[in-house]
Amino acid sequence: MEHFTIATVAEESPDFRRVLWTGKHTQLVIMTIPPDGEIGEEVHEVDQILTFVSGTGKAIVSGQERKVAQGDLVVVPAGRKHNFLNTGPNPLVLYTVYGPPEHADGAVHKTKEEADAAEEAGKDEPPA
Repeated sequence: MEHFTIATVAEESPDFRRVLWTGKHTQLVIMTIPPDGEIGEEVHEVDQILTFVSGTGKAIVSGQERKVAQGDLVVVPAGRKHNFLNTGPNPLVLYTVYGPPEHADGAVHKTKEEADAAEEAGKDEPPA
């Protein structure tokens, strides 16, 4: 059994993206988006569910915009263009579940730039 006090684990992580657990059908990832930062506009071929732990931001999914804050959950169906931006003075902290996995098992990316470089280099591929 894996057990996480997820809000605490997410709050304590300074990393842009950290894969906590990867299963056959899903993956648990925590993210910290710095003030004025963003995840970056993207489209996944997997479903994604994001739950916000702290901070304030803006969710953009398929052109629709919503404010997000602690306790909010956003579903991004596969194939939908999306981005999440930090609009507040503090980090925007969240955990997300991908189904199926989207990132390399155990991946840790300290910054968005590091995450983008790993993806471009093909070093952030989900398990086969």
